[in-house]
Amino acid sequence: MSSFAFATAARIAFGAGSAGQLPGVVAEFGSRPLVCTGAIPDRFAALIAGLDGVRTWPVAGEPTLDDVRAGVAAAREHGADVVVGLGGGAVLDAAKLIAALAPNDGDVLDYVEVIGAGRPPARTPLPFIAVPTTAGTGSEVTMNGVVSSPEHGVKVSMRHPSMLARVALIDPELTLGCPPTVTASSGLDALTQCLEPYVSPFANPITDGLCAEGLRRAGRGLRRAHAVGDDLEARTDMALCSLLGGIALANAKLGAVHGLAGVIGGLTGAPHGLTCATLLVECCRGTVTALRERQPDSPALGRYAEAGELLSGTAGVGALLDWLAETVRLLGVPTVAEIGVSAEQYPQICRQAAASSSMKGNPIVLDAAELEAILRRSA
Repeated sequence: MSSFAFATAARIAFGAGSAGQLPGVVAEFGSRPLVCTGAIPDRFAALIAGLDGVRTWPVAGEPTLDDVRAGVAAAREHGADVVVGLGGGAVLDAAKLIAALAPNDGDVLDYVEVIGAGRPPARTPLPFIAVPTTAGTGSEVTMNGVVSSPEHGVKVSMRHPSMLARVALIDPELTLGCPPTVTASSGLDALTQCLEPYVSPFANPITDGLCAEGLRRAGRGLRRAHAVGDDLEARTDMALCSLLGGIALANAKLGAVHGLAGVIGGLTGAPHGLTCATLLVECCRGTVTALRERQPDSPALGRYAEAGELLSGTAGVGALLDWLAETVRLLGVPTVAEIGVSAEQYPQICRQAAASSSMKGNPIVLDAAELEAILRRSA
């Protein structure tokens, strides 16, 4: 077995009602919190009202470079000494970036990858506390924040171990208000973030166990959470799936779904979770086909078969693909064309995806023709 390292949030509190710990947790780290919320901060007004010295900062969608710059300015103006992310994955990413950049000089472009200098933060970020209100990205336990640049047509990350949350409060009750469309896209993203690290060449015994449990929870809870939005048991399953997937991806990497989804999101502005959901079935099918043709002895094929049993109760790659396809249909996931991708964009998407860091955990390198075939089948 190869050696490996492992990192996650300093402290995790999971369970119904855990968000009630927020005032005490914030007080451990500071007295002037900046709370990043979704576009409608009143949704969690009672929770925010329990905080002293607070300023809220709404994040309307997936953050852009200018959104992050404005958030950093707000944190400095407020004299924030702790940053809370209270919302979905986009909100948590924005809060994480603001916490990292507020104490540091320069612009966000000095720190992000691909289009920027990729510099590590010279000063320790402000304490970041994560309180997710959707079950999807797992951003509460990852060390990177994703930001989009409309000018460049890409999504990029700033990443550093110091950006990990000091405390992650995962309260399934906060997800009870998620509409079915958000439950579908975020839930399939969470499932993907357990599946891709499970078949990754960078998997290790810790991530294996996390991914297996996450897949079991998704198999039990995803369809129920979508069909019956106030089913707390199903919401708890999906909150745990999201948490476990976030820990796993931070330590074992992702694959083709995220490699393609990141590029598509940058080009079209389509929400990340929704894009992952549209690509999931055909990325799995395309990767399995490539493995069977070029690496038939790959252990990843056995992992895909195990994932079929974890999700559906029936072992086998066919069982996995059938369960995923049926779930995507039941949850009403749109096609790639319906989220704004045209066939003319396929070559550019495939070129950029092949070079992305998110593609590194795929169990086999997919060539341009294979990636284009995935997009065609997903259309």
